[in-house]
Amino acid sequence: MYFKERFKGKIALVTGAAVGIGKAVAHRLGKEGATVLLFDNNNAQLETTTKEFQEAGILVEPFCVDVSSSEQVSKTILKIKNDYGRIDVLVNAAGIVGPTSTKITDFSNEDFEKVYSVNLRGTFLITKHTLQVMQEKGEGRILLFSSIAGKEGNPGMVGYSATKAGVIGLVKGVAKEFSTTNITVNGLAPAVIKTPMNDDTSPEQLKYMIAKIPMNRLGTVEEVAALSCYIVSDENSFSTGFIYDISGGRATY
Repeated sequence: MYFKERFKGKIALVTGAAVGIGKAVAHRLGKEGATVLLFDNNNAQLETTTKEFQEAGILVEPFCVDVSSSEQVSKTILKIKNDYGRIDVLVNAAGIVGPTSTKITDFSNEDFEKVYSVNLRGTFLITKHTLQVMQEKGEGRILLFSSIAGKEGNPGMVGYSATKAGVIGLVKGVAKEFSTTNITVNGLAPAVIKTPMNDDTSPEQLKYMIAKIPMNRLGTVEEVAALSCYIVSDENSFSTGFIYDISGGRATY
């Protein structure tokens, strides 16, 4: 069920928006009235998603951006500021899993750096530059995606677990920095959600993660989008620095 005008007139930036969770969140924001700005580094998929959104009547503009690149992020955010004048909503869903079923002793430095550059450095960059725009207006909603792995740690996934834990720290610290403004910063920690990202997870690792979910199933991107859109809505005005749970009962805190 959509709330058709909940984001009417809003400018919403979504990263990792070409597929999976990011795409689902962007689609719902658009169907609820927002103009959605799609960030992704997969240009072919980005073009396909943009066409789908346009056919669905969504106001959309795509940007092929690598969120781990300071230059690309800063230049694109500046262009958005010049073109639109503001950013009302940021949902950072860009992320990669990296190696799975791999002990830290076998986890290469290069692989760790790659996961870090997207999951944590990318989150830092997109948050920093978006906030520079939001603070001029003095209002905004930010949602940064962490993971249940960032809370509990998944064995065999040290890069993913560590960087997603870093996102939680970033949420809590930055939220306090802006707590006296009308800019809120929250996080979302999903358990396993059915997305193309699962294709890069070993069957053994996936089996382990699903077995820890009391509901004994994967979450859906539609379920994540529904909660995400509430978190970044105007009505969610007294919640900041919080890590929301969408884990089918797995989360214990």
